[in-house]
Amino acid sequence: MSKITDYLFSKQEKEYGDFIAKLTPSVDRCFFIGVRVPTIRDYAKSIDKDEAMSFLKELPHHYYEENLLHGFIIQRIKDYKTCLDNVKIFLPYIDNWAVSDTMSPKVFSKHKAELYKEILEWVKSKHTYTVRFGIDMLMTHYLNDDFDPSHLKIVGSVISDEYYVKMMQAWYFATALAKQYEAAIKIIESKTLPKWVHNKSIQKAIESNRVSEENKQYLRTLKIK
Repeated sequence: MSKITDYLFSKQEKEYGDFIAKLTPSVDRCFFIGVRVPTIRDYAKSIDKDEAMSFLKELPHHYYEENLLHGFIIQRIKDYKTCLDNVKIFLPYIDNWAVSDTMSPKVFSKHKAELYKEILEWVKSKHTYTVRFGIDMLMTHYLNDDFDPSHLKIVGSVISDEYYVKMMQAWYFATALAKQYEAAIKIIESKTLPKWVHNKSIQKAIESNRVSEENKQYLRTLKIK
């Protein structure tokens, strides 16, 4: 094993590995070491830069925690192009929602015009977690000052049978209902989303503390039976 893998095993908690494996059913239990996310995140901050860059070239990784570490290293890269290049290389290797969702490069927030073009390509991908990551980036960076109603149509136009894509779509629309209600409610009122995504979006919005009680009551009337 490499020095990095040895370190991860030194932080192993087998019962935690059992627990997180149940939450990540797309990955077999044998690929979990059992290391807590804050420990991996802290390790990404402390690892030697040259060692980290070398690790990024060692794809595919064997363990789930190695993939988490990979994402945490990428998100700390300060140069946009270098960061983006590494994201593009890594995305096809992501095989679960947790690695996809925890990788959120900080530098992306400073390059939204360029990033948007990449998102448009990611959401067209045939790879489940590339699509999920693309929607996640649209939700993370474009639901505040950079929001445009056309973004709702982009997410709504994604057609997939994959649970982890549909769930991210629902998460996006629920967040949009919290942050951009007037635009988002029009999509819900039109009932043009796939039934599962439509109803799950409403459910998640109703569960949110960021949506008013009045809006929640109205959303309940828009469920598709």
